Amino acid sequence: MPTILPHAELQGPDDEYYKQYENSFEEHPYKGADYGPVAQPGGYASVAKPRATYAAMVSRMDAYVGQILDKLDALGLTDNTIVIFSSDNGAHREGGADPGFFNSSGGLRGYKRDLYEGGIKTSFIVKWPGKVKPNSKSDFIGAFWDLMPTLTDIAGAPRPAYTDGISFLPTLLGKGNQPQHKYLYWEFHENGGRQALRMGKWKGVKLNVIKDKNAPLELYDLSKDPAEQHNVAAAHKDIVQQMSRYIKSEHIESEVFPLTGK
Repeated sequence: MPTILPHAELQGPDDEYYKQYENSFEEHPYKGADYGPVAQPGGYASVAKPRATYAAMVSRMDAYVGQILDKLDALGLTDNTIVIFSSDNGAHREGGADPGFFNSSGGLRGYKRDLYEGGIKTSFIVKWPGKVKPNSKSDFIGAFWDLMPTLTDIAGAPRPAYTDGISFLPTLLGKGNQPQHKYLYWEFHENGGRQALRMGKWKGVKLNVIKDKNAPLELYDLSKDPAEQHNVAAAHKDIVQQMSRYIKSEHIESEVFPLTGK
């Protein structure tokens, strides 16, 4: 079930969810692109109390999730249903949203559209009675392209041939042999063009690649520096070279979202 909560633009009814936060925060009104006869495309509408509105949207989403879980209970489906909750990207800063105030990135660097951890690492919560141990955690390194192979394994259906994702069903069940990614690769065509690669504990990030496809690779040891504050590329040139080769081999130019700027 997709939801646009919380998301720009910040908006919602003046109801119980909003009223509980209406006067809870110091606010900085956001002036946006408002509706009306002279409305322009793009941008988001103004909001007088963006922090309260954002908090209300989160509480509303939480209530909606609760309604779904309650309905599963009412239909007797809870014990035979896997529920997965996650986000498509890190916290955003659009339309007056203030992720710094709410510590929405949990101390990680960056936000939506960044390829630092704050932009691409998201919460991932699984509820599967009798299968997933309650309050358990995993350090499995995966990405959204692992979901389809996992779901087909759960359903006993053939794995699709068109994805290089891997099933993390062994991790969910806490048994069996869990395949691991050799590395994960991302690229993003906005903000100058960005590329990133995760290889074990190492994270590489390249910026402004539209202007310079040979832009230097920043290197971070996430086991010691999860907030990506210390670029250790100079001390690990062998890792930088290896990651650079993987990035070059994985990039396939898109006609729709070109990364070279041509």
